[in-house]
Amino acid sequence: MSSRLSNYADRRTNGTTDSDNQRPRAGGGSFGGAHGSSDSRSGRSSQAGFTNPAHKRSASGNPRPASRAVEERRTERLTVTTREKLISRTRSPERRSKDAVQPERERERERRRPKEAPKSRQPETKPEPAPSTWDPTATLVPHSTAPLAIRVSIPPLASEAPSSQQPQPLHDLSLEAQEAAIIEDLLFVFMGYEGQYIRYAYGYKPSDERDRLQGPDYKILPGLDPSLRDLTLSMLQMAMHHSALEMFVDVQSREEFGIVNHALCAAIRKFLHDYLVMVAQLETQFLTNETFTLHLLHVHTLPTSQMMSQLYALASDLLKRNALLDDESEEDSDPEDFDNIIENLKRGGDLVPGNMTGKKICKGGVVIDLITKRLESISGDPAAKSLLTSLLRDASRPYMAMLNEWLHHGEIRDPHSEFLIKEQKSIRRDMLEQDYTDDYWERRYMIQKQNIPPQLQGVKDKVLLAGKYLNVVRECGGVDISKVTRDVPTSFDDPRFLDNVNNAYAYANESLMKLLLTTHALPARLRSLKHYFFLDPSDYFTYFMELSASELRKPLKSVNTVKLQSLLDLVLHQPGSIVNLDPFKEDVHVEMNEVSLIKMLQRVVNITGIEQGESLQPLSNQPVENDKNAVGFTSLQLDYQVPFPVSLVISRKTVWRYQALFRYLLSLKYLESQLSTTWQTHNTGIVWSHKSSVRKLETWKRRVWTLRARMVVFVQQLLYFCTLEVIEPNWQSLMSRLKAKDGTSDGSGKPDRTVDELMQDHVDFLDTCLKGCMLTNGKLIRIHSKLMQTCTVFAAYTNWLSRELEKADPDLIGPIKPPNMSQKQWTRFQAAKAQKSANDSSLNSQLHDDEGRISNLFEIIKKWETNFSRHLQILLDALNHYAATETVVLLSLCARLATANQGTAYAGLRPEEDIAS
Repeated sequence: MSSRLSNYADRRTNGTTDSDNQRPRAGGGSFGGAHGSSDSRSGRSSQAGFTNPAHKRSASGNPRPASRAVEERRTERLTVTTREKLISRTRSPERRSKDAVQPERERERERRRPKEAPKSRQPETKPEPAPSTWDPTATLVPHSTAPLAIRVSIPPLASEAPSSQQPQPLHDLSLEAQEAAIIEDLLFVFMGYEGQYIRYAYGYKPSDERDRLQGPDYKILPGLDPSLRDLTLSMLQMAMHHSALEMFVDVQSREEFGIVNHALCAAIRKFLHDYLVMVAQLETQFLTNETFTLHLLHVHTLPTSQMMSQLYALASDLLKRNALLDDESEEDSDPEDFDNIIENLKRGGDLVPGNMTGKKICKGGVVIDLITKRLESISGDPAAKSLLTSLLRDASRPYMAMLNEWLHHGEIRDPHSEFLIKEQKSIRRDMLEQDYTDDYWERRYMIQKQNIPPQLQGVKDKVLLAGKYLNVVRECGGVDISKVTRDVPTSFDDPRFLDNVNNAYAYANESLMKLLLTTHALPARLRSLKHYFFLDPSDYFTYFMELSASELRKPLKSVNTVKLQSLLDLVLHQPGSIVNLDPFKEDVHVEMNEVSLIKMLQRVVNITGIEQGESLQPLSNQPVENDKNAVGFTSLQLDYQVPFPVSLVISRKTVWRYQALFRYLLSLKYLESQLSTTWQTHNTGIVWSHKSSVRKLETWKRRVWTLRARMVVFVQQLLYFCTLEVIEPNWQSLMSRLKAKDGTSDGSGKPDRTVDELMQDHVDFLDTCLKGCMLTNGKLIRIHSKLMQTCTVFAAYTNWLSRELEKADPDLIGPIKPPNMSQKQWTRFQAAKAQKSANDSSLNSQLHDDEGRISNLFEIIKKWETNFSRHLQILLDALNHYAATETVVLLSLCARLATANQGTAYAGLRPEEDIAS
């Protein structure tokens, strides 16, 4: 087209080939005018085809009338004459300047001119082509991650061309020739190239990616008519938008920008293809239609210009989100960029290629969100709305493909982290055995808030749960991955979109509930847990305690866990026991916990809060003082192993709660057995059953028996309250909700609640039991610990009290049988006394200190009574307080325990300082 432009003036002057023979070209203007007038007079009809081709444009852009054809032809011929003068003027400045300085040389040159004239004219046509120093060539640039990016090298700037390649100045052309030259330049500029008269503005660098993304600014060489200049400037904006969009498509099509951006670029590429088709049609009109003017070109490009403007605005917003159009000063002035990059690397992220930082990358749901918001803001423009709707539909197709794959197969195929669900592959299923924070369920699949499209904002939780449920079913072999989902919506504007999400959620929930409740028998699992951890029934465990008593009395480090496991298996397989019918009895295991129950509960209660994403500190990292006096009874706990997917409901977090409740109930059972042994000793021992002749000793005995009875009431009432008033009602409530979930309550057979609600109900049941058993309040734990310690010490010192009572009773010291003791009792007592290591002489030497011994016994029992009564009353006051503010169920326990403190000096409310202590 450049060669066409250089000959354009001649073509416009000579007209068409059909009229060349009628209008031979002449050298003189007057001759041409006479000939032209005779032609016009001889045949007007034959000149009709000549007038329009030669003079198809005027200043207004309309064809001029044929009556002025003669005058216009004279103007054309004057133009040709002027060009000849320009050629002659190329040598006249040198000749005149040299003639003014040296007239002799001029005269010599005049004498040599006939000889040099042929030499001077011949090089005018041949050496004129471009010098050898300027030889632009097109090359292929290396491949990038964008497969359809333009690989042709950037052409050199037109301003760098040598002077011999520069076009004729615009001010030397007529109005019609200027219009033709500008139209031809615009066709080049529309395609992203410089023209001869329309060039890139100063400061624009085609090699700079930022400049190309912003689009080039153009300048028009001086000399153009103002009316043509205004029309041209209005159309150059569209050319700038086209160049910027081409570069945008090349950049955003790179691999790291994700498939949503790739789909958007493919949609924009279709519009750019239509744009180039329009440019080709305009060029055809320019070459074939003689009435085609700059004004018509402007009219034809107006709709496309509006389209390109909308695409350019959208592309600019995306590039700004990606930090590709930010000012460098703003980037340099942001001190947080380095911190974010380092933090991203610490989390295992990568540096994003280009001049983007990880926090500014715009892909996936962010792109869809940006298009949707822009569509909402220009809903009053039908053309722009149709354009953006089409872009949103095309850009959301790969996102919808990922969504359908997640909803219907439970899989995430998201290589560029664009989906709203993120999978933490480092959290594996085999970690469930050590997962005390439910990381597998809570953090393996998480919602990325920045990648949520507005269309999914209201159903994001359903989308997350549907995929999570289906993923569990898929891992258990319940979903056919090879099955291709059909008849699913592929865009957000599909009316079936929300129904697709709701139906997939309902199907996934029903599938997992059926898998848990039917295939893996979750209700039976929960009943099995109740048998073992809540001692319901406890006949098997009482038998186990009797068999393993000798082993459990040993210090913690001396306990043989393997032996205990064998004894437990023996008890569980005992015929006639309820647990013998349990199909899951093989999943119960015995283990020892070095941390005492009170310290374990206090460690949990003292945790003030955990940041999101953090986990509980492991036991090995927390400094805990192990109980030096721990024995097998105080350290025994059970463990329960469940397979996947039941381990999602009965997780390590819930098993820990079961173990805490079990150890608490076991401590009450063990203390009750110790007090029962004490009661047995008091009833069968000769020292206690013998009625002493010393009245004070009988009074002391009654005080010991009363204290023992009060302790037994305290322990039994506490055990009764925890089992029958806390655990059992909550258990029945859990079972009723479980029946409602599996559809058996209404007969529908379909669950009306979700698996997450089932898991939450299970955790709430255990938390309610822990709270009702006073294991979540630090103050109640401390008071309870003191009471339990008092009862334990009292039971442990029963034998010592028996020995002290024997020493203090004068009836039992001498060799003579007391009158109020039968011969059988006396014989048995003497046999027991003979086995003791005590020396008669030592006993005889202490006969005189009987009164001191009795006084000492009264002081000891008074301390125990005071300690137990005081702490029991403090517990009652605390229970009254927390029953009024937190847990109402504690009122019944308060009423039951009050009977153990009646008739004492500590009955009634205590001062606040006692409660605080």
